[in-house]
Amino acid sequence: MAPQQTGSRKRKAAELEAGGAGSSSQGAAAADREGPLLPKKQRRPTPRRSLVHYLKGREVGVRGCAGLPGIEGELRGYAVHRLPELLRERELALGTFNKVFASQWLNARQVVCGTKCNTLFVVDVHSGQITRIPLMRDRGPGPTRRAQTDCGIHAIQLNPSKTLLATGGENPNSLAIYQLPTLDPVCLGDRQGHKDWIFTIAWMSDTVAVSGSRDGTVALWRVDPDMFNGNIAWHNDAGLPMYAHIRPRDMEAIPRASTNPSNRKVRALAFSGKNQELGAVSLDGYFHLWKARSTLSRLLSVRLPYCRENVCLTYCDELSLYAVGSQSHVSFLDPRQRQQNIRPLCSREGGTGVRSLSFYQQIITVGTGHGSLLFYDIRAQKFLQESASGSWNTMPGPAGRKLKLTCGRGWINQDDLWVNYFGGVAEFPNALYTHCYNWPEMKLFVAGGPLPSGLHGNYAGLWS
Repeated sequence: MAPQQTGSRKRKAAELEAGGAGSSSQGAAAADREGPLLPKKQRRPTPRRSLVHYLKGREVGVRGCAGLPGIEGELRGYAVHRLPELLRERELALGTFNKVFASQWLNARQVVCGTKCNTLFVVDVHSGQITRIPLMRDRGPGPTRRAQTDCGIHAIQLNPSKTLLATGGENPNSLAIYQLPTLDPVCLGDRQGHKDWIFTIAWMSDTVAVSGSRDGTVALWRVDPDMFNGNIAWHNDAGLPMYAHIRPRDMEAIPRASTNPSNRKVRALAFSGKNQELGAVSLDGYFHLWKARSTLSRLLSVRLPYCRENVCLTYCDELSLYAVGSQSHVSFLDPRQRQQNIRPLCSREGGTGVRSLSFYQQIITVGTGHGSLLFYDIRAQKFLQESASGSWNTMPGPAGRKLKLTCGRGWINQDDLWVNYFGGVAEFPNALYTHCYNWPEMKLFVAGGPLPSGLHGNYAGLWS
């Protein structure tokens, strides 16, 4: 018959712990008397909630975080708020290129850029190496479709699977499609398309893109998968890659406003995958919305509260919200709400305008014409503020000052125009025409150039 167990479990546990704290011989004797000792319950280490530990963990690939989704999500949200203040700039030399208008990350170290001087290039943010990408040429230039190098490349967009890249051609009126990661040419939309510069591009799916032009039209293009899946050999006798010439599947004109009928240029597009809708901003101060399927069907056109220099647009899927950048404000639009509940934000950057916008979760990043980056929390409806503590390992405390990152000097061509009209000012603020995040590695690429159209220069920086 087994002996009956008596006494307090807590007391016996305390005795066992006391025995375990003694010499190894005492521990062995205790084990002989009462059977094998149970190992003490391991206390789960307190998770480190510092942003530094989170970023370091991502960098080296820490394992074991899959079982802590709540902490992962909490740290991710915390990182989104803390990251802007932790970013430090490293300028990138771009030579004599004139004004970077568009950019997109291709991978962890390469960014593709388009400039006002009609150059498409890839920059390695680690080494600084620059590789030019040949532009596609129209099949037959006509009098209304001649190449215009003073316009440049205003838009670069990757499709959702990052297998195709859409941008402008040598003729800025044409839509060029490249295959990724090789950047081989696939096709050029130069047939019965736009009659003026392409300002903006948005992908609706992996094979359907939309372009907006200064001629006041929006064009829908479809790329045949056979063109880039290897079923068609697009090479000439010399082995050089060739490309198809395509026409748009649908074209829609922006309705003429009675207030400014001659200025209906399409300046920016943004696509809502959740609602299958396409938003557009025109320079006459209107926001337009289309239902986007195999064709475009316009749903509405509304006048914007701030209608001067509406040049950028972005969309947040999580909040179903469009954001429009103008001369001094960012306006927020929810097409399904008659009454807009989010008040516009004022950039207060001397009227130089909002030049680039992007959403990530509830934070919107604003690139201004005065060389600064601002960060606005949509849910809190306020700008992110500088923290009182500069330590990465401590929680931030409000300091009351709006967080603003000021970009470097860049390069400017000190020609006669610069000397005669701008007094040879050594430091001229750069307009931040484009910025794009690499969120997996917590990096931000920012680029632009001097705001006055006559000045020739550039700026590019990696913030990490």
